[in-house]
Amino acid sequence: MNLNKQRKRHILHGNRMGVNTRGIKDFDICKIKRILLIRLDEIGDVIMTTPLLRELRRNLPDAWITLVVKPEVFNLVELCPYVDEVLIYSWKTPRYMTKLLRHLRAIRLAYRYLRPRRFDLAIVPRWDVDYYHASFLAYFSGARWRVAYSEDVTESKRIYNRGYDRLFTHLLKGGAGRHEVERNLDILRFLGGRVEKDTLEIWLGEGDERFAEEVLGERNTSNGLLVAFGPGAGAPKRLWPVERFIEVGRWLEEEYRARIVVVGGDGDKYLGERLRQGIGEGAVVDLTGATTLRQTGAILKRCHLYIGNDAGPMHIAVAAGIPVVEISCHPRDGSEGHYNSPNRFGPWKVSHAVLQPERAISPCSNGCSSQEPHCILGVSVEEVKEAIKRLAGLHNIIIQEGEVER
Repeated sequence: MNLNKQRKRHILHGNRMGVNTRGIKDFDICKIKRILLIRLDEIGDVIMTTPLLRELRRNLPDAWITLVVKPEVFNLVELCPYVDEVLIYSWKTPRYMTKLLRHLRAIRLAYRYLRPRRFDLAIVPRWDVDYYHASFLAYFSGARWRVAYSEDVTESKRIYNRGYDRLFTHLLKGGAGRHEVERNLDILRFLGGRVEKDTLEIWLGEGDERFAEEVLGERNTSNGLLVAFGPGAGAPKRLWPVERFIEVGRWLEEEYRARIVVVGGDGDKYLGERLRQGIGEGAVVDLTGATTLRQTGAILKRCHLYIGNDAGPMHIAVAAGIPVVEISCHPRDGSEGHYNSPNRFGPWKVSHAVLQPERAISPCSNGCSSQEPHCILGVSVEEVKEAIKRLAGLHNIIIQEGEVER
């Protein structure tokens, strides 16, 4: 358990917004004093929850808010000024008896840490299938009101989360075709709150900022165009070939004297090494596996542009407020509700270009279903170059005598 004592108080009064739900008449936002928000998903999901955390605090300035995340993303929310407490819950279990072990683990955490806090409200913002037992954490917490998206919102959720609706007192049944940020904020609107601001945030400490200054300073990146590459992804089908990243990097170095900063986790080190060798030692700063999530955010804040796959670092770049070129495996003729769809998970409220294959490559249809790079191969190097030039022109990035002006 980790306690964050930082608090920023804002006052906002809102009106209830209607969403297709059950049991809404017995709910009173004015009675909420203690809130549990369970977000056990990946980096991008947590980043896209930051507007909900901010606006929840704005609506309920005096409430005690507890956030539960998995250990891998704790660094990302450790300095969040909108919550009073961050708890770590690891849902990862051996492959045998997975459901039983997660069930027992949820009960143990709930009875040891959650029930004693006597929560008025528990929120599970995940719209898609709950693989992580967040629903059971909410139920076993003993919270008086428990809010989530219904098991009926998707066919797969109806199958894998059958019966989960009984764990909640209030259910949202909308959200189809909406971005994940909007879906998260719809929960607050349902509760009777009002949204003033929907942009993403990342919370950095002085140490993170100092780290970025020192690392980039040591590599003489203060002048010239600084472009971040995010070549990794959580699934092979979302990996644009590293050879194409190398081609784009060489073009940026030759045409604009750009320096390339490569970001990613431990699993991306081989990609960083390939980029360093392929583009050139002097043009690449390889930071794969060398930074925390917040340090990555501090590095990206100092870059002029981000180019990468649909992955956590892309969302960190969005939260850092820089222009983003996302290379997506999801075809334009695919389903808007697919879990790889940019309509759900694309860059939010920053200048961006999302590059997608025009259509799915057989046998894929609604979305890429391959176990290796497949549909994403339909995105060309030339398309990426054009997107870079477009965003550079939009932001008046001019390269003159080795310096960048905005």
